[in-house]
Amino acid sequence: MEKTSFKTKLKRIVKAGFFSFWRSGYVSFSSVMVMVITLSVIGSVFFIGAILNLTMDELRDKVDVNVYFVTTAEEEDILALKTKIEALPEVKFVGYTSREQALENFKIQHENDQITLQALEELDDNPLGASLNIRANEPSQYEGIANFLNEENILSKEGHKIIDKINYFQNRVAIDKLSRIIYSADRLGLIISLALVIVSIIITSNTVRLTIYISREEISVMQLVGASKNYIKGPFMFTGSLVGLLSGIITTILFFPILYWLGNITQNFFIGFNIFDYYLSNFFQIVFIIIGSGIAIGVVSSLLAVRKYLKL
Repeated sequence: MEKTSFKTKLKRIVKAGFFSFWRSGYVSFSSVMVMVITLSVIGSVFFIGAILNLTMDELRDKVDVNVYFVTTAEEEDILALKTKIEALPEVKFVGYTSREQALENFKIQHENDQITLQALEELDDNPLGASLNIRANEPSQYEGIANFLNEENILSKEGHKIIDKINYFQNRVAIDKLSRIIYSADRLGLIISLALVIVSIIITSNTVRLTIYISREEISVMQLVGASKNYIKGPFMFTGSLVGLLSGIITTILFFPILYWLGNITQNFFIGFNIFDYYLSNFFQIVFIIIGSGIAIGVVSSLLAVRKYLKL
């Protein structure tokens, strides 16, 4: 019996919510449009975040630390140090360049500079030392790696220092600046998203209040006949979720032609990143975020409006 009663109440709430939505056509349309704009901006922040993350990853890959060794350093000692560095948790990758490979790279780099190549040939021995290229998981971790290399007394078996130079200290300003950019970009995206959600809740909440005002006589009658608070709030909560659902669907559809048009543009400007392909490959996740955000904002807005306006 209780199950049937609950189903009946739920059907009435849904029916009343639909009726309220259609009866207040202009207000409902305004709510949907406001929500579409909000969800579009939230979605745009999501896509901008994807582009920003790609760009930041590319910048991270370009930032590294090179350790240059003296020409007398034995390869065995260098490879032993390489193993030590790879064991550090903050290290993502360590590449080794031998003296011979360094010389070959130098010749290729200066293949059009005959004077430099002739001067190189006159030398009896290879003037270039081996090197290690170190990449950290985060730019902020390079300082710790550089300190490790400085604190460690890196010596050969004979007790001679084998490190000639660590270029972190020359690149420190650029690395620190990149770390601040990444940190600021992450925080800015979060702040913008939160601000938009708050603005949307305020606007949608005011719109729901208008709907409640239109239905004030019916609400008064329901209160007089002893209707429960949840039964009175139910239709407005459903209307808010319906507004969010429709807004999410419309926003998702609108993104198709916009992102299709932007696809080639982003591919040319952002290292081959096609925003439309990204949208299609993450379609279900993006739809869930947009529609879920719309429903959540609609329900929260309705709840705040009902509680404040009706004193329920």
